[in-house]
Amino acid sequence: MITDTLQNLANAIGNFLKTDQDSIDWETRPAPAKWSKKEIIGHLIDSAQINLQRFVRCTYEENFKLIYEQDEWVAAAHYQDADIKELLDLWILLNRQIMRVLSDYPADRLTAVCDNNKNTMQLHTVEWLAADYVRHMQHHLGQIK
Repeated sequence: MITDTLQNLANAIGNFLKTDQDSIDWETRPAPAKWSKKEIIGHLIDSAQINLQRFVRCTYEENFKLIYEQDEWVAAAHYQDADIKELLDLWILLNRQIMRVLSDYPADRLTAVCDNNKNTMQLHTVEWLAADYVRHMQHHLGQIK
């Protein structure tokens, strides 16, 4: 299953990078409380950072809680003011590292769990977290295209 997830991750990134980046309106927010497409990429950067930590920590730790406040992170990182090329480079590099970590993941740790829910405990395996990470990315990349 992790090999399928890795392939899906590589495909999602590759397909997105084939789109004409210059034709995308990165700046406009569809509504005052909605993210611009640039901020969506920023959110995906935040998601990559958090999930990379989860994947690494699950190689040696279990049952820990690691969450983030997505709106607060996007605001605090000032993605709207950043250069989109720099954001895309960072997003690509973080995902390459995720692929590196997952591609040689200890088989006996794929079922290690951590809690990623804000309000109630919800333990998920590394395999589930990785697949969910890709689904989440695909959803947001679809919003950009």
